Amino acid sequence: MDERPIGIFDSGLGGLTAAEELRRLMPFEDIIYIGDSHNMPYGEKTPEQIVSMSRNNLRFLLEHDVKAVFIACGTATTNALDILRKECPVPVFGVVEPAVREAVKTTENGRVGILATRASVASGEYQRLLKKLSPELFVTANACPKFAGMVEEGIFDRHDERVLIAAGEYLPPLKAAKVDTIILGCTHYPLLADVIRDFMGEVKLISSGAAAARSLCALLVEKGMAREGAKGETLFFTTGEARGFSEKAGLMLGRDISEKLRKIQPLSFDRGGKI
Repeated sequence: MDERPIGIFDSGLGGLTAAEELRRLMPFEDIIYIGDSHNMPYGEKTPEQIVSMSRNNLRFLLEHDVKAVFIACGTATTNALDILRKECPVPVFGVVEPAVREAVKTTENGRVGILATRASVASGEYQRLLKKLSPELFVTANACPKFAGMVEEGIFDRHDERVLIAAGEYLPPLKAAKVDTIILGCTHYPLLADVIRDFMGEVKLISSGAAAARSLCALLVEKGMAREGAKGETLFFTTGEARGFSEKAGLMLGRDISEKLRKIQPLSFDRGGKI
């Protein structure tokens, strides 16, 4: 048994969807969550900036003596996972491969869609892994630059006109491709699942964060690293404005996290270098 906490980072609030699934699966674990809202959105940054920001988040979590790091961000996973794994002294998990594996098992017609940030789609990582696992798949990927920002602002109601307009902009290519399975390649996107289903009709949605949480849980149990005993707690940190983060997190989670939330100074791009 390893009693150290699990570290989770995201560009902002989206990773809370992954953290909630991990909390459901592993209620005895302590979790340290950092949402780098000051630098959000990651999906509009350069690959070099994404790697730098990811390294800074990793440093912060290692300072809290975590036993594993969960990158609850599709953009950071597609651009920085391999680098962080080489530099980090504890296991590092991303959201791409678990979601891809679930999508391959789920699709019935061999047509899989990907909704992700601009940087994730440009990296080609989701597409590459899907084709590697199942070369015969027909894959359609579309970048959704407005989605994460809307969720970060608490805009995700299925009837909100702004949400409907964005869905009408991003989803038609996937509907035209007749996909039966869609990977939600950004952990903000599960909050938009209702409007995606409304537009797409019969389609299976794979939450990349939830899939990765299940994979992380299985590995910690297998390695004897899972914590037992008293119920764990989650501590939240944000580089953004604390009140706004707390209010929007409350909308997403259905509970108040303000007493467990701490504001920290923005993590500088300039720290650079390896861990």
